[in-house]
Amino acid sequence: MKVKIFDEEHEKDLETSINTFLSENDIEVIDIKFSTSTATFADEQIYCFTAMIIYY
Repeated sequence: MKVKIFDEEHEKDLETSINTFLSENDIEVIDIKFSTSTATFADEQIYCFTAMIIYY
């Protein structure tokens, strides 16, 4: 069993990264965990979209 972590600032970038990984690798996905978080820095809101793919 292996894991792959993805971390992007935009949800569409996360989708693209995951879809690219899945299309380029012949794997069996066991599970996908998804998380979002936000932070504020100097009046700017920063988003973090994270996913972990557990696979064989």
